[in-house]
This record gives sequence, C-alpha cells and structure tokens, in this order.
Amino acid sequence: MALLIISLGLIAAVWWWLAAPIQLARAPIDPAAKLECVSYAPFRGQQTPLVATTEIAPEQIAEDLAQLAKISKCVRTYSIENGLDRLPALAKKVDLKVIQGIWLGNNRLKNLAQINIAIRLAKEYPDVITAIVVGNEVLLRGEMTASDLTANIRLVKSQVTVPVTYADVWEYWLRNREVYDAVDFVTIHILPYWEDFPIRARNAAAHIGAIRKQVAAAFPAKEILIGETGWPSAGRMREGALPSRANQARVVSEILDMAQREKFRVNLIEAYDQPWKRQLEGTVGGNWGLIEATRRMLKYPAGEPVRNFPLWKIQMATGMGLCVLVFAVAMLTLRRKPWKPRWMSWIAVAVSATSAGILLGVAADKLCQESYGLGNSLRWGLLLAAGVVSPLLGANALMSGRALPTFVELIGPRPGRTGSVLTVMLGITLLVTTLIAAETALGFVFDPRYRDFPFAALAMAVVPFWALAWLNRPLVGVRPVAESVFAGLLMIAAVYVGFNEGPKNWQSLWTCLIYAVLGITLWRARAAQTPE
Repeated sequence: MALLIISLGLIAAVWWWLAAPIQLARAPIDPAAKLECVSYAPFRGQQTPLVATTEIAPEQIAEDLAQLAKISKCVRTYSIENGLDRLPALAKKVDLKVIQGIWLGNNRLKNLAQINIAIRLAKEYPDVITAIVVGNEVLLRGEMTASDLTANIRLVKSQVTVPVTYADVWEYWLRNREVYDAVDFVTIHILPYWEDFPIRARNAAAHIGAIRKQVAAAFPAKEILIGETGWPSAGRMREGALPSRANQARVVSEILDMAQREKFRVNLIEAYDQPWKRQLEGTVGGNWGLIEATRRMLKYPAGEPVRNFPLWKIQMATGMGLCVLVFAVAMLTLRRKPWKPRWMSWIAVAVSATSAGILLGVAADKLCQESYGLGNSLRWGLLLAAGVVSPLLGANALMSGRALPTFVELIGPRPGRTGSVLTVMLGITLLVTTLIAAETALGFVFDPRYRDFPFAALAMAVVPFWALAWLNRPLVGVRPVAESVFAGLLMIAAVYVGFNEGPKNWQSLWTCLIYAVLGITLWRARAAQTPE
C-alpha cells in the first residue's frame, strides 16, 4: 500500500510540473491588439492541395476569414488555385487586407496562368490586395533561376499598382542579390526551428531580430518584411529545438513584442494547422497554426493560461487509474498463488506502474498529434496499446515468477510453444513492441528528418519487459537467434541515432536509451532447446 501511495504521489507531482502555465511577454493572440498579418491556407481534414482537383467551397473560406478578421488585419495567401481566387472578394466583406501570393514552379504555362489571374484580382480589388508576392521559395526549391524569377517579377510590376515582392528563406536573398533590384520590398522567411543549426525556443526571437538586422544592412534602401516566422506546437525535436504548445506561444509572444518595439512588420505562419503537410513534413509540418485544424479553436485564447497539456487533470487521473490497476493485478495474482515474492518484485511493479501512469497522458497526446494516415495511426495505436498492456501483464508475470517468453514460444515449432494464454499475450506484446521499435530505429538511421520519437509509449512497454528479464530470467537455455538479431540492431541504432541527433535532443536520447534497454532485454532471453 505504501508503494502505491508513493507511485500516485509521483504521478501527481510530475503532472503538476508538466502542466505548469508559462508567463508571456504579451498574449500571443489578443483581439485588442490584432496581428499584422497571418498566412492562410483553407484546407481541412483530408483536403489537400497535393490533389490538383481539390476545390474549397467559398462558404468554407468565408467562415475562416470571419474568424481571422477578429484576430488579424490581413491574411497572406500563396496561390490562386483550389478556390483561392475567390478569397479577395470574401476578404472584402469582413474588412481583411490580403497579401496575394502567386505560386511559381517549373511549369511556365501554369506560372503565366497564375500571374494573369493575380493581376486581374489586383485590379479588381485594389482596396483589398495590399501587395503581391511573386513566387514563394522557388529559388530554395531550385525550380527557377534568379533571372527568370526577376523577369516574372517585372512582368507583374508593369501591370499592377500595388507593391510587388518575392518571398524566400533569408539566406537565398543574400545569395541572389539581383532579385533585390526588381522588388518593391524584401520578404524574408526566418524559421528558427528549420535553420541548419536549429535554434532553441528561448533564443528564437533574438535570432529573428538579429537576422532581420543583417538582411536590412545588406539591403538598406527597402523595407524588410518578415513574411514567415513562427514555431510548431507539436512534432519531433531538432537538436535543442522543441515543438510544443508552450514554446509556440512563447516564441509568437516574444516576436510580436519585439516587432511592436522595433517597428517592423511580421507575418506569422500560420492561421490554421494544416494536416495535409504531415504527408510532406511529418507531424511538425501540420502544427504551425495558431488555430486547431479540426475544432477551429484558438490554441491560446486571451486571458487563459498557456499550458503544454490543457487536459492535464484528465491525463493525470487516467494515469493514476492505470497505476492502481497495475497494483491490483499484482495483488490479485498473489491471492491466487499465495507465496511471498521478493521485495524487488514489488519495486519492479511500482516502477512499471509509476512510469506507465506518468507517460500514459503524454503517449495519448502524441498519438492524437502524430496519427495521420492509416499506417501511422496503426503503428502508434498498437504501440500505445502495448504500453498499456505491458505493465499489467508484467505485474502478473512478476508475481507469478514467470519469465519473459521468447519468440520461439509463440511462433516456433509446435512442441515448444507455450500453452498459457497470459504468456502468449505477454509474448505478443513483446513482439509488437520489438517490431515497432526496430522499424522506427531503422527509420531514424536512414530517413530521420520528419520522424517522431516514440519515447513515451515505447518506455511504457519496455520497462516491464526489462524488469522481467532481470528478475525472472531463466538460468538455463540457449540464446534465441531472433532476439539476438533484434538486440544487435537496436543497440547499433541507439548509438548511431544518439550521435546523429546530438546531445541537445532529449527526445532522441530518451528514445535511444529505451532502444538500448530493449536490446539488453532481448539479449538476456533464453529458450529451452526443443527435442529433435
């Protein structure tokens, strides 16, 4: 009972710490002090511009603009496709200004069609469209030369009266100075999270200010508009750059405070989370919005505390419930098999129950954020299920004196298979965890940029396995080949990924530690030799 009370106290203490609100320089979204401008894309749910036939209904765009007009003076668009050619007319109805984007690529005919429509809109809505952005990061993508881009900019300038610019990552302006002569003002993108050397959230605003001044010194005769800046609210760490709700609110708050003090314009990216971007950029790509994608609710309503886990009380209570259930399974097992277990077995149960109770809410939150598409949903759903079941089955095995089953006992020759239902369930849980761990580990080795670290659910599942491997390990038997191969793979991947991601990335270090622990657990497995 004492261990249970201690476990519940630790769960409560950790969640109280995780849910502590942060203090901000100013409210990130304040209707009393509207944003200068915010990037807008209209796509919801499964809607995506990657499907050329996607057409957004004007009613949907109008609904979004009515909401945005309450918090921003302006919206920036990137294209006139997918129904966005109707946006200026709709923006006029709610008194929103528009920075009209023209999407350029390597298709000259399509480029010309976009340019002609944008020119027409600028002439029809001179009181709505305040500027035209001819191309967005087309130099970064390598889809157009600087000379061709300049020709397109001059073509647009010759036919409109509003200012014309081009938008790209700040380094590409410094590398292509000839574009500067063609534009009316310079639009730079500064995204501290995506820098080659990622910037921590606490240093993001200072970094943005320093880069803006550097570009202003290089191009002193024209205004420097920060056309994209912000911070993601969810996704994987890059070195010390951690996406989170609190960090997003902090970075946005400090940027807006600095812009007000130093008198420069800034456009935030972006208005709404865009789930379709996860297909290209992983979880982090779909979570730059100030407003949630599904419920269309502000992430940071004015006057409300900003927390990483707004539902922390529910998450804490659920974790406590799982903790109690793990202890209950251990006690019920002892009632059916009345013998006195080693005190270390109770410590192992407590550790499994406490870690699962703390991490359940974090893992569930990550599942909601990171599940996009059937594959990801299935992978993370199975891993979370393993994380919930593992401490329950592990408690039963610890109290019963049973060892962690080997894969041979599940899928090997029939004479050597186990007949225990609980042992089969524990073995299946171990197999699912091992396969997902191996798949994600290989992903981090060969294609890591947009992958999420499964540290929470993976830790929930692995801790009970590790305890069983040390406390109830068979003293005789041969080391199974399958477990040995997985153990070697996980250990090698843990070392490589840890060095590749760097010492600042605690998500990576935590995940690599769990890979290593699972590898050691598998290496300690022993299987009885089956008769010939």
